[in-house]
Amino acid sequence: MREITHGDIVTAARVLLARPEAEWPAVMAQMLEAAHSGDCHRKALGRVHPRLGTGTLISVAMAFGPAPVPRPSDSRYLRALATVLAGVLAWRAARSPFP
Repeated sequence: MREITHGDIVTAARVLLARPEAEWPAVMAQMLEAAHSGDCHRKALGRVHPRLGTGTLISVAMAFGPAPVPRPSDSRYLRALATVLAGVLAWRAARSPFP
């Protein structure tokens, strides 16, 4: 997966907002794997994957259909951001060669 930016995090959180909270961890894991697969495709073939995008989390998140931008102080949005950050950290830790 390509480098994660602020836009990736915010857009992924908006995707989570469009779904029940119980689904958030699974949806986040699915988006991360899709972004990774899209990046592998891009690197191997030199072109964007038709469904998985450019290898960025934001390209996958946009395909999932994010909810409208919420108020920054919205508690549910803050929980969605926390879920995104936890998901990214877990995804990275699972792929790190160092314990």
